[in-house]
Amino acid sequence: MRRRPIKLKRVYEKPSPADGLRVLVDRRWPRGLSQHDAAADLWLREAAPSSALRRWYGHDPRRWRQFRQKYREELAKRPDVLHTLDDLRRRTPVTLLFAARDEAHNNAVVLREVLSAGTSGQAASSNAR
Repeated sequence: MRRRPIKLKRVYEKPSPADGLRVLVDRRWPRGLSQHDAAADLWLREAAPSSALRRWYGHDPRRWRQFRQKYREELAKRPDVLHTLDDLRRRTPVTLLFAARDEAHNNAVVLREVLSAGTSGQAASSNAR
């Protein structure tokens, strides 16, 4: 079965039928957003970076390369999460939802990279480009 491309979207954006299965991949619930407004089909906290890594990164673009590498290392230790997401995208279109303002430097971007490269631990732990 072929894998569908994974889309990314800020959780604050209006849901669309083209989103398919909407999976929130943040550890904390987005501020000021009700469950109804988020329209997340699944909240997969385990896919988010650890609290320590999230605090260290602080959405500082200067730490992006290191964050990507450290987060990939964390994901390599969570093969069940990667398998779940990979299985979902074999069945239906998947959109990863995130709350960060920076659409280019957030955990969903890294998670999509890892899933697009393959779900093996080797792909997850490979060095950042």
